[in-house]
Amino acid sequence: MILVTGGAGFIGSHLLRRLVADGLPCCAVDDFNDYYDPAVKRANFEPLRARVPLLEADIRDVARVEGFATRHRPDTIVHLAARAGVRPSLENPLLYESVNGGGTLALLEIARRLGVKRFVFASSSSVYGASKRIPFTEEDPVMEQASPYGVTKRAGELYGSNYASLYGLSCLCLRFFTVYGPGQRPDMAIAKFAKLMLEGLPVPLFGDGTTRRDYTYIEDIVQGVRAACDWNGRFDIVNLGESRTVELRELVALLEKTLGVKAAIERKPLQPGDVPATWADISKARRVLGYAPATPIEEGLKRYAEWLRAR
Repeated sequence: MILVTGGAGFIGSHLLRRLVADGLPCCAVDDFNDYYDPAVKRANFEPLRARVPLLEADIRDVARVEGFATRHRPDTIVHLAARAGVRPSLENPLLYESVNGGGTLALLEIARRLGVKRFVFASSSSVYGASKRIPFTEEDPVMEQASPYGVTKRAGELYGSNYASLYGLSCLCLRFFTVYGPGQRPDMAIAKFAKLMLEGLPVPLFGDGTTRRDYTYIEDIVQGVRAACDWNGRFDIVNLGESRTVELRELVALLEKTLGVKAAIERKPLQPGDVPATWADISKARRVLGYAPATPIEEGLKRYAEWLRAR
């Protein structure tokens, strides 16, 4: 049994569909919070409802989450639930620490008490901060963080390492690099830009457009997370990205070509917490998980556009 927290979210719902397709028993926890419209997450989960037991609860509600886990007895917890986003974490750092830090620790405690075998933690490329050493490797120092969000994700990794050392819990931390695709969070750049472009509204471009991101298609991320569900080491950290960077202005140009519309650009200054570039070295993921991303940004945007038009 695999318990997926954040199971109604973008990555969680895609992962659950893959697990169900693979014939694996799974269950989910999600609090359907208002970070973005909860109706989006309810629609994500609706096709899974008949197959996947769901607890609607905050991961910090230890009694309810532990009771649910006790009933279903997972051998693996895939912990995807979190308060996401760099900029919002600057506005409400205490909430981010409570959910991402305290919530992760609460789940590790539940895993320890129930004898869960494996804990897969969704970390983030944000832990690399504004590192100028690219591509980012798992051995890079991550002492200088650019946002409270990055701090909370690094804290989750350290908690995982601690529980692996103290209690023998198998813990794998996956550093995701800008995941996109059908059903992605509406605040993410690709979803936000596409919506504005199709509505003929200005697209806010922060900085001079040369910031770069390693955009990773959802099916490639799910492949990596699915492999992590079979991992049997003690503790490790692995990057999951596409291993290619795309400038912000190039992303807009690709969206223009894919959507067949011209973007009206609204120039804005760089925001606090923004970093110049993210770029994943995925050689370790290939070695440890057999990870093999297969969707270049051009193909991923095409699939995303097809999904948008079919809605």
